[in-house]
Amino acid sequence: MARDRPVVLTIAGSDSGGGAGVQVDLETITVLGGHGASVITALTAQNTQGVKGVEPVSLDFLEEQLEAILEDMEVAAAKTGMLWDGGVIRKVAEKLRRYEVPHLVLDPVMVAKGGERLLKEEAQEVLLKELFPLAEVVTPNVPEAKALAGFEVRSQEAMVEAASRIKALGPKAVLIKGGHLEGEPVDLLHDEEGPLWLRGERLGPGEVHGTGCAFAAALATMLAKGLPLREAALRAKAFISEGIRRAKRPGKGRAAVDPFAWVEGEAERYRVIEALREAYGVLCQREVGWLMPEVGSNLVYALPGARSQDEVAGFEGRIVRFRRGVARVGDVAFGASQHMASVVLEVMAHEPSLRSAMNIRFSEEVLQRAQRAGLRMASFSRQEEPKEVREREGATLPWG
Repeated sequence: MARDRPVVLTIAGSDSGGGAGVQVDLETITVLGGHGASVITALTAQNTQGVKGVEPVSLDFLEEQLEAILEDMEVAAAKTGMLWDGGVIRKVAEKLRRYEVPHLVLDPVMVAKGGERLLKEEAQEVLLKELFPLAEVVTPNVPEAKALAGFEVRSQEAMVEAASRIKALGPKAVLIKGGHLEGEPVDLLHDEEGPLWLRGERLGPGEVHGTGCAFAAALATMLAKGLPLREAALRAKAFISEGIRRAKRPGKGRAAVDPFAWVEGEAERYRVIEALREAYGVLCQREVGWLMPEVGSNLVYALPGARSQDEVAGFEGRIVRFRRGVARVGDVAFGASQHMASVVLEVMAHEPSLRSAMNIRFSEEVLQRAQRAGLRMASFSRQEEPKEVREREGATLPWG
């Protein structure tokens, strides 16, 4: 039996290098569980180093594409990207109104990262008049917010004012992407409930291509699946953050966002959990109860590149001695350990390949067996522990 997936329509330009535009939109929609349909507004000759040329699609063929999709499919959400000129904008607005597409995410693409114009200057007023009133949310970056609001946006306070002015132009909500500002990136969603800050951290290999396209496509897909706007925005933010953190480098120029990083991350979480369960099975086959400390033990395993305790899996309630063997109190879960997770994260900061750790009972016999097994030994003395570390809960093991 065929499964129904929500149809998400991307109306945007084609990126011949595959790093942005319709290409990355369709990848994003597919990864997040939607069915991607596309209407191409213009062909671009571009790669990771920049845009070499733009060839707009004729209005007749643009209309033919729109009709082909909208008369056949029940589009649950649409997102727009590169629209190029006023004629394209008017035609897109006409069709979206006629077919009453329920959710429109409008990414007001004006200039490429390399500085090339992707929207003619005279088309901006048409965009405001025709499409802004149809949009559920408009997603400008900081330079686009400046162009739309009419003043420099250099702070979070200015983002709030800009979002308010842009919202007054007609859309139900505005989401300003703050990655161009200095400091940690923070986005602002301004809707009927007021401002909501979407905080993040600097990730990835510097400038990353395709982030705005992928973010808008993710937001449209979440809305198509029935999520309210605020939850959709938070999930889209998490999605794009992972795509930036694990960005790919297909050419000689800029890195490109990787929508499949989300899928790969989920698959890696499964592998980590299964590896811990397998390791526990090995422990159960042997009489290793004597190795368990009185407080219990925990065996943890981190995701590649883990940065927080939520990305380190361990055993809920620890592993304890049971007769001559061991028993676990709970199942494997991410975020189940604090102390051992902090140790692994500290070690990974120096050697990323060392992703697992387990605390065991200390004794001379344990040390001797470890030496006979050829394990490398290291130690630290709490007598050397600084006072500020000793006074901070959970800081001893990472310091050691």
